[in-house]
Amino acid sequence: MKIKTYQVQEKGLYRFLGSLEVQIMEIMWMVDKVSIKDVQELLSEVTPYSFTTIMTVMNRLYDKGLLEKKTLGKGRTKSTLFRALSTKDDFLAEQTRDVTRGLMDEFEDYVVTHFIDAMDEADPSLIQKLEQKLEAIKKRTDR
Repeated sequence: MKIKTYQVQEKGLYRFLGSLEVQIMEIMWMVDKVSIKDVQELLSEVTPYSFTTIMTVMNRLYDKGLLEKKTLGKGRTKSTLFRALSTKDDFLAEQTRDVTRGLMDEFEDYVVTHFIDAMDEADPSLIQKLEQKLEAIKKRTDR
Protein backbone atom coordinates (compact mmCIF):
# COMPACT_ATOMS: atom_id res chain seq x y z
CA MET A 1 0.00 0.00 0.00
CA LYS A 2 1.61 3.19 -1.16
CA ILE A 3 0.47 6.35 0.58
CA LYS A 4 0.53 9.13 -2.00
CA THR A 5 1.02 12.12 0.27
CA TYR A 6 3.52 12.79 3.02
CA GLN A 7 2.97 15.70 5.41
CA VAL A 8 6.45 16.90 6.37
CA GLN A 9 5.19 19.25 9.09
CA GLU A 10 3.21 16.56 10.92
CA LYS A 11 4.41 13.97 13.43
CA GLY A 12 4.08 10.18 13.56
CA LEU A 13 1.22 8.56 11.68
CA TYR A 14 -0.18 12.00 10.85
CA ARG A 15 2.61 12.33 8.26
CA PHE A 16 0.88 9.58 6.23
CA LEU A 17 -2.79 9.75 7.21
CA GLY A 18 -5.43 12.28 8.16
CA SER A 19 -6.55 12.76 11.75
CA LEU A 20 -9.67 10.59 11.58
CA GLU A 21 -7.84 7.99 9.50
CA VAL A 22 -5.22 7.72 12.27
CA GLN A 23 -7.90 7.34 14.94
CA ILE A 24 -9.61 4.59 12.96
CA MET A 25 -6.37 2.76 12.14
CA GLU A 26 -5.32 2.82 15.80
CA ILE A 27 -8.56 0.94 16.56
CA MET A 28 -8.07 -1.40 13.60
CA TRP A 29 -4.58 -2.32 14.79
CA MET A 30 -5.97 -3.25 18.23
CA VAL A 31 -8.86 -5.47 17.12
CA ASP A 32 -9.19 -8.37 14.73
CA LYS A 33 -12.42 -7.60 12.87
CA VAL A 34 -14.81 -4.77 13.49
CA SER A 35 -17.89 -3.13 11.98
CA ILE A 36 -18.32 0.52 11.08
CA LYS A 37 -20.84 0.84 13.92
CA ASP A 38 -18.34 -0.58 16.42
CA VAL A 39 -15.69 1.93 15.31
CA GLN A 40 -18.22 4.78 15.47
CA GLU A 41 -19.19 3.81 19.02
CA LEU A 42 -15.56 3.59 20.16
CA LEU A 43 -14.67 6.95 18.63
CA SER A 44 -17.85 8.60 19.92
CA GLU A 45 -16.66 8.04 23.49
CA VAL A 46 -14.27 10.94 22.80
CA THR A 47 -15.72 12.79 19.80
CA PRO A 48 -19.13 12.20 18.24
CA TYR A 49 -18.96 11.22 14.56
CA SER A 50 -21.83 10.27 12.29
CA PHE A 51 -22.06 6.74 10.96
CA THR A 52 -21.69 8.01 7.38
CA THR A 53 -18.48 9.91 8.25
CA ILE A 54 -16.90 6.77 9.71
CA MET A 55 -18.19 4.67 6.80
CA THR A 56 -16.69 7.11 4.26
CA VAL A 57 -13.29 7.16 5.94
CA MET A 58 -13.19 3.39 6.45
CA ASN A 59 -14.07 2.84 2.80
CA ARG A 60 -11.33 5.33 1.87
CA LEU A 61 -8.86 3.31 3.97
CA TYR A 62 -10.10 0.19 2.17
CA ASP A 63 -9.50 1.91 -1.20
CA LYS A 64 -5.97 2.84 -0.06
CA GLY A 65 -5.27 -0.83 0.68
CA LEU A 66 -5.05 -0.43 4.45
CA LEU A 67 -8.23 -2.33 5.30
CA GLU A 68 -9.89 -5.49 4.11
CA LYS A 69 -13.66 -5.80 4.23
CA LYS A 70 -15.86 -8.84 4.24
CA THR A 71 -19.65 -8.82 3.99
CA LEU A 72 -21.54 -11.52 5.85
CA GLY A 73 -25.20 -12.49 5.67
CA LYS A 74 -28.01 -11.07 3.56
CA GLY A 75 -30.85 -8.65 3.96
CA ARG A 76 -31.44 -7.46 7.51
CA THR A 77 -28.71 -9.73 8.88
CA LYS A 78 -26.10 -8.38 6.46
CA SER A 79 -23.01 -6.93 8.11
CA THR A 80 -19.63 -5.80 6.87
CA LEU A 81 -16.54 -6.39 8.94
CA PHE A 82 -13.21 -4.68 8.42
CA ARG A 83 -9.71 -5.62 9.48
CA ALA A 84 -6.28 -4.07 9.04
CA LEU A 85 -4.20 -5.64 6.27
CA SER A 86 -0.92 -5.03 8.09
CA THR A 87 0.31 -4.38 11.59
CA LYS A 88 1.14 -0.85 12.68
CA ASP A 89 4.86 -1.71 12.65
CA ASP A 90 4.65 -3.15 9.13
CA PHE A 91 2.75 -0.07 7.92
CA LEU A 92 5.34 2.30 9.40
CA ALA A 93 8.23 0.23 8.06
CA GLU A 94 6.78 0.27 4.54
CA GLN A 95 5.97 3.98 4.56
CA THR A 96 9.32 5.09 5.99
CA ARG A 97 11.14 2.82 3.52
CA ASP A 98 9.22 4.42 0.63
CA VAL A 99 9.97 7.94 1.88
CA THR A 100 13.64 7.11 2.41
CA ARG A 101 14.00 5.55 -1.04
CA GLY A 102 12.26 8.53 -2.62
CA LEU A 103 14.58 10.96 -0.86
CA MET A 104 17.63 8.88 -1.80
CA ASP A 105 16.55 8.79 -5.45
CA GLU A 106 16.26 12.57 -5.59
CA PHE A 107 18.67 13.92 -2.99
CA GLU A 108 21.18 11.15 -2.26
CA ASP A 109 24.12 13.34 -1.16
CA TYR A 110 21.99 15.49 1.12
CA VAL A 111 20.18 12.54 2.68
CA VAL A 112 23.39 10.67 3.48
CA THR A 113 25.04 13.80 4.91
CA HIS A 114 22.04 14.66 7.10
CA PHE A 115 21.66 11.06 8.19
CA ILE A 116 25.29 10.94 9.30
CA ASP A 117 24.88 14.25 11.14
CA ALA A 118 21.79 12.92 12.92
CA MET A 119 23.75 9.89 14.18
CA ASP A 120 25.36 12.17 16.80
CA GLU A 121 22.11 11.90 18.73
CA ALA A 122 21.28 8.26 17.91
CA ASP A 123 21.02 5.41 20.36
CA PRO A 124 24.35 3.50 20.48
CA SER A 125 22.58 0.25 19.56
CA LEU A 126 21.36 1.87 16.33
CA ILE A 127 24.88 3.00 15.53
CA GLN A 128 26.09 -0.57 16.04
CA LYS A 129 23.31 -1.83 13.77
CA LEU A 130 24.36 0.69 11.12
CA GLU A 131 28.01 -0.39 11.38
CA GLN A 132 27.02 -4.04 10.90
CA LYS A 133 24.88 -3.16 7.88
CA LEU A 134 27.70 -1.10 6.34
CA GLU A 135 30.15 -3.98 6.85
CA ALA A 136 27.77 -6.37 5.11
CA ILE A 137 27.41 -3.94 2.19
CA LYS A 138 31.21 -3.54 1.95
CA LYS A 139 31.68 -7.31 1.83
CA ARG A 140 29.16 -7.62 -1.02
CA THR A 141 30.79 -4.84 -3.04
CA ASP A 142 34.35 -6.11 -2.45
CA ARG A 143 33.65 -9.37 -4.26
